[in-house]
Amino acid sequence: MEVKIGVSDTVRELVLNSTQTPDQVEALVADAFKNPSGTLALTDDKGRRYVVAAAKVAYVEIGGADARKVGFAP
Repeated sequence: MEVKIGVSDTVRELVLNSTQTPDQVEALVADAFKNPSGTLALTDDKGRRYVVAAAKVAYVEIGGADARKVGFAP
């Protein structure tokens, strides 16, 4: 599943693929926002951890992973 995190004061967004369910990711985001000085910590499908200050999170988009197409399709 693909997760996009928009960070305040930056142009780019963090994009990661997670093995967690959308409900699990949503619960982690909600927990991070409960504490203004908290952090949002997510782990991608390769085991890398992403930690962002909750106060800097502009948005979180939770959705299905895009199937990457290879080659030319008619």
